[in-house]
Amino acid sequence: MSGRLFLQLPVLSLLGAAPGPATERAGATKDIVAACGTRDGWSDPAPPAHIHGRSWYVGTCGITVVLVETSAGLVLIDTGPADAAPHVLANIKALGFNPRQVKWLLMTHEHFDHVGGMAAIKAATGAKLLTQPVVVPVMRSGKADPADPQALLLNKEPMAPVKVDRTLRDGDTLQVGDTRFALHANPTHSPGSTSWTWKSCEAGKCLTIAYADSISTISSDDYHFSAHPERVEAARTGLRKIEALPCDVLLTPHPGGSDLLERLSGKEPLVSPRACVSYAADGSERLMQRLTKEAAAPK
Repeated sequence: MSGRLFLQLPVLSLLGAAPGPATERAGATKDIVAACGTRDGWSDPAPPAHIHGRSWYVGTCGITVVLVETSAGLVLIDTGPADAAPHVLANIKALGFNPRQVKWLLMTHEHFDHVGGMAAIKAATGAKLLTQPVVVPVMRSGKADPADPQALLLNKEPMAPVKVDRTLRDGDTLQVGDTRFALHANPTHSPGSTSWTWKSCEAGKCLTIAYADSISTISSDDYHFSAHPERVEAARTGLRKIEALPCDVLLTPHPGGSDLLERLSGKEPLVSPRACVSYAADGSERLMQRLTKEAAAPK
């Protein structure tokens, strides 16, 4: 962020009493790897699992959904596909929460596998949905952004339209009780790709959790990144943004992208100070391979 002026950013506040310790909940598994086994489908049920502090994994074996407890209610990031919505709600209940305690819905990117269940979750919780402005038309229509490299594929799986209640831009923050969520726009995987960071404290030690959006640059079959230099530059900008995130604990929309289930099960270290740097480097390598492949293709 060097060389950048820091302006007064809009902060949305909700007040409430501080919640008690929540690092142990009866419904959470200590070995989500064993619970999923070889299953990694987007809608394959997984039990909830503890991440760190008051943050919880409530997604499926193949899609990350994150629940954060604050002093002013719960915040849910992503929902998984539409058919996973009942499972996400069940996981919230399994942890001992009422879904109506969810006050805010956040998201990483506007694709059906990650937010296809947003309309159902919003209806069940009564929570407010917050996105970047660029995402609003997609969520309100359920149709893909024409500028999205995957638009032709995404339009085969339209999402249920859902109202967006608030928008924030890159660098803005959402204050929910005692927890501040920072929005980082990183348009690598999609035009509206968003990463979120927040502080998590446990046993007197505080870490920064970074829920970093996808770093893959994939597309419909007839899309060529080399014909869209603005999209290539946006992808590179997004990767630089992920590389620079404050990032003690890395979460990714597909848990396999960061060995997340293994780390939640204690089979690999949960904390890695260079995790976001390595994650972004992987994305840069994939983009370079994609452009090289396109350049070598017959004209």
